[in-house]
Amino acid sequence: MTTAYVAGLGPTELLIILAVLVLLFGATKLPELARGSGRALRIFKAETKGLLDDDTPEASKTVEQRELEARQAELDRKQAEIDAERDRLQRPDSA
Repeated sequence: MTTAYVAGLGPTELLIILAVLVLLFGATKLPELARGSGRALRIFKAETKGLLDDDTPEASKTVEQRELEARQAELDRKQAEIDAERDRLQRPDSA
């Protein structure tokens, strides 16, 4: 019968590592620790994918993204006009 090895560790070593983990963290904390590690890996994976997506050229943007950016630019322009008008109205007249 052949024994399966994980990362060069046999079943005895894996059981010892598991026992040490249970002693260090407690049996109730191990699932929480595993969930936290999984979330961290998912976030890391999403962030690295986002970094790779940021390097794509402007031409690869979808039509919806371009429309949203154009709308945002228009809203920013209108907000600047409103702010300028508000500042003009709040200024005391020097005449």
